[in-house]
Amino acid sequence: MRGRFITLEGGEGAGKSTQLKRLASELRARGHEVVETREPGGSPGAEAIRELLLNGPEDRWTAETEALLFAAARADHVARTIRPALVRGAWVLCDRFLDSSLAYQGGAGGVGEEAVRVLHAVGSGGLLPDRTLLLQVDPEAAAQRTSKRDSDGADRIGARDSAYHAQVAASFAALAEAESERFRTVDANGSAEEVTSRLLAALEDLL
Repeated sequence: MRGRFITLEGGEGAGKSTQLKRLASELRARGHEVVETREPGGSPGAEAIRELLLNGPEDRWTAETEALLFAAARADHVARTIRPALVRGAWVLCDRFLDSSLAYQGGAGGVGEEAVRVLHAVGSGGLLPDRTLLLQVDPEAAAQRTSKRDSDGADRIGARDSAYHAQVAASFAALAEAESERFRTVDANGSAEEVTSRLLAALEDLL
């Protein structure tokens, strides 16, 4: 039986990394094998590309180059980590996936949704999650979380200005509306326990 592929999406400070770990723990307690992974990264080759993408000056790459690098990292990640885990029946929880490329490079970066989807079709066979959980949080709470997380300096994408991140948020909202069968929008405000309960509720039909 094929496993389940679940992605957590959202802007900076939405709490995806924290909630992924909590959700993985809950699923393991229910008897599932769970693979925790992330993008960019998730395989040796993709982690090497992650270093190129997130380090260095903000203008190191054009949006088009970023889109190509993300697609290359994702192709390796899908081939070496995600598909093998799904084949053996595991649940795969991924911190960001295609929708981040659509929102960041496709929307805010101006590359366009169609171009990003073409790269994904070539590199990763068009693989889509069974469920995408879009975490939405108040801007003030997000700023507090990112400030704490980035005390040693934000990565080159996270450090972009508020106008860029507002466009990212608008792009995510448009994606969730257009693909309502796949997406579930989850309120990420409140305690970690409350958010985890909402995420589990959004997966109830798959459990």
